[in-house]
Amino acid sequence: MGKTIIISNRLPVQLQISNGNITAIPSVGGLATGMKSVHSGGDSLWIGWSGLTDEEIPEELEPEIDKALAKHGSSKVRLNTAEVEGFYFGFSNRTVWPLFHYFLEYSEFELASWNTYKAVNQKFADAILKEANEDDTIWIHDYQLMLVPQMVREKRPGISIGFFLHIPFPSFEIFRTLPWRREILEGLLGSDLIGFHIYDYERHFLSSVRRILGLEVSFNEIYQENRVIKVDSFPMGIDYKKFSKAAQEHEQKGAKQQSELQQRLNEHKKNDPEAKFFLSIDRLDYSKGIAKRLYAFEYFLNKYPQYKEKVRLIILAVPSRSNVPQYKLLKREIDELVGRINGEFSTVSWTPIWYFYRSMPFENLIDLYTSSDIAWLTPLRDGMNLVAKEYIATRTDKTGVLILSEMAGSANEMNEALLINPNNFEQIADTLHEAITMPPEEQQARNQVLQQRLERYNVEKWANDFMQSLQAQKDRDAAKVSAKMTDALLLKVSQTYKNAGKRLLFLDYDGTLAGFHNDPQKASPDAELYKLLDALHAQEDTDLYLISGRDKDTFTRWFLPKQYNMIVEHGVWISRKGEDFRLLENVKNDWMDKIRPVLESFVDRTPGSFIEEKNYSLAWHYRKTDPDFGSLRATELTTVLTSLIGTDDLSVLNGNKVMEVKSSNVNKGRASVRILGEDSYDFVFAIGDDWTDEFMFQELPDSAITVKVGRQKTQAKYFVENTGQVRELLQSFLT
Repeated sequence: MGKTIIISNRLPVQLQISNGNITAIPSVGGLATGMKSVHSGGDSLWIGWSGLTDEEIPEELEPEIDKALAKHGSSKVRLNTAEVEGFYFGFSNRTVWPLFHYFLEYSEFELASWNTYKAVNQKFADAILKEANEDDTIWIHDYQLMLVPQMVREKRPGISIGFFLHIPFPSFEIFRTLPWRREILEGLLGSDLIGFHIYDYERHFLSSVRRILGLEVSFNEIYQENRVIKVDSFPMGIDYKKFSKAAQEHEQKGAKQQSELQQRLNEHKKNDPEAKFFLSIDRLDYSKGIAKRLYAFEYFLNKYPQYKEKVRLIILAVPSRSNVPQYKLLKREIDELVGRINGEFSTVSWTPIWYFYRSMPFENLIDLYTSSDIAWLTPLRDGMNLVAKEYIATRTDKTGVLILSEMAGSANEMNEALLINPNNFEQIADTLHEAITMPPEEQQARNQVLQQRLERYNVEKWANDFMQSLQAQKDRDAAKVSAKMTDALLLKVSQTYKNAGKRLLFLDYDGTLAGFHNDPQKASPDAELYKLLDALHAQEDTDLYLISGRDKDTFTRWFLPKQYNMIVEHGVWISRKGEDFRLLENVKNDWMDKIRPVLESFVDRTPGSFIEEKNYSLAWHYRKTDPDFGSLRATELTTVLTSLIGTDDLSVLNGNKVMEVKSSNVNKGRASVRILGEDSYDFVFAIGDDWTDEFMFQELPDSAITVKVGRQKTQAKYFVENTGQVRELLQSFLT
């Protein structure tokens, strides 16, 4: 059993250097808490940056730091000041963060920052590779390390890698603006499992993979040459017991045990028992919508003047990235807004906004959570927002109202909250009024459901669910119906081939002997393939058939001079030893005039698609269309054709980005069995990559060696990963 290696930008411990002594203090953040169940005992390691640059660490203290971190199961990645600036403050927070949160106007596309990001990601990958064995499990976290999965995969192809993105993944239209979009996607696809907080982010990611990389996506699985990558959503929870218990202990405290903040809150409540506290807690970040919340509060006070001197907005803005220019401007804007609104509405005994620009200890957070009647959390875009969950967990009597932005990931699982559009001031003002007047019974009914859900799906369950899903993905190959063509199997099959007296080979072309091309006419054979086929064709006691859905004119041009045996258009035509093609099946094509206009209408409505007309079939290709749009049109066309052909002797074949209408009594299975019956063979071999080849795999006898190219579900006994491995397999028959 291998160990678990966790990787994040920052380690779950904080280092402090004082008088030459090193102190390592465990962090209390959401990720550090959530990973406790995964990062425990001696079978796990956490790799990350310590928070101290090389310039800040005296060389003689390096060994002491390593020892201090090792006690917490951690190992550091060293970064200097320039690397932190380019990697963290640069590309991570001036490019990725604003872009992924839909603030395109703040995104900077600097080549120098990108190069530093790549270099630092390689440092993290090297740190993993130094510690990792093939049977280990790797879990990489967040947007700072999106290139690491592929960097590790290149050196450890068999290792299990998971990745979780803790921020939103933007829509394709936003993501496509990133100059290094392909590199980011390819980096992430080094993972076996990619996790997001909610399905929307998962959907955006899959759309970008289809459109930018052109990879096949089936439901939540991505097919990339020799691998299947699973994408799923895992909404992150909180340490529910920690917050619930803290709130219960808070209730038991006497006046003398209470904090100064709590005593001040109590005093204000005592002076006006009917007054309501609104609570707003965020990092000082433009994605949190603090400025808009202040404008909305001003709008509320003007629309509902009866609440003046009856409500107070408590804003806790935690400092964040204060050296980034946009954050400095945001801080100034909020300071000015708070001052202006307080100046406009304050009275001798009432200040509408209490504004705190600092972080607070856990005890004071509990003070605010338990004392506030309404939590008002309205980010413009947020990956999850755990503050909403923490507030609900501290409501011991189940009263309190949560107002939550629809744009927060947590809104997907907290429908009992009052959900609002953070840009709609009219709706916000009315929702604040609704929250103030909501009966306690309704508050308790809503919060009881929320608390039960949050307690059940807590942060520990989030981590365990991800790890279980990653393990299931790791075990996927063992559960496959077909077996992977390993080196041992390859040797066994090639030996059986060489010992056979009479051999029959059926070889598909597109996606098997050669890769796909946007224009089917340009996917002509290369010199290496001709050489391989020549050698197989020349072997004694060997009948080789190229069996394809291609038209006879193309194969005549490519292969007839070679005198290979060929079956084309899925079994309509046959050519043996260089003779002209003749009909293998008695088929009609009088139906084509009826079907052609239907396909032409879809070509008109689907840019990039085209019709390939064969002698006895029509194929609609959509490889060059937008992947999502093409798939949608293909589904629509299937419905139209199915209803149109009715009981006619026709069928619709769905291939790789192509739909073909042909006679239903013609297929590769029927053709291959017909050839098989013409002689006595003691070795039968068939290989192909799509649904048309499944007819061969089904119809050939159990003794046949059937091989699928790719990892899709199949009737074949074995599978290989790609066209490169197909050629290796066939080459083994010659050596």
